[in-house]
Amino acid sequence: MIELALHVLDIAENSSRAMATLVEIDIIEDTKMDVLSMEIRDNGQGMDEKTLERAMDPFFTTKKVRRIGLGLPMLAQAADAAEGMFFIESEPGRGTRVFVKFRHSHIDRQPIGDMAGSVTALILGNPDIDIVYVHKKDGLTYSLDTRDIRSGIGDIPLNHREVLDMIRNNLDDGIKELNG
Repeated sequence: MIELALHVLDIAENSSRAMATLVEIDIIEDTKMDVLSMEIRDNGQGMDEKTLERAMDPFFTTKKVRRIGLGLPMLAQAADAAEGMFFIESEPGRGTRVFVKFRHSHIDRQPIGDMAGSVTALILGNPDIDIVYVHKKDGLTYSLDTRDIRSGIGDIPLNHREVLDMIRNNLDDGIKELNG
């Protein structure tokens, strides 16, 4: 993966396979402290200790279609390459938390990429999962919570074309405001 948004999408898709009903994505950019951090949390089925240990093995996956699990190891490698750190914790019945931090200005830090596209794709493919996306940059905050959107649209599904267009435009505008 060449951008962080694709890592976020991959991890959040793992959450959907783990039967999560809520996925929370936090992106924090602090250019003065030279830190970029990402945290993805879910309330899915979680992993036992043995599975959690194997989660970082690129030749282990619980997926039935693809027999290798490169997502988490590649993200950990990306963090290491940018003087960062990677952390994962999980508990059966309680969900999983992935935290990664990078030196923001590091030449080898992958670009954030199309986060609006990744969040929109996540909603498109998982309209019954609630997504909370919070992006902070140098004191400014943008957030999107599908629970709020649901309360405003009634019975219309989140993956309805007009709703998705509205979500994508909102994400694009909000992230653009953060970047000045």
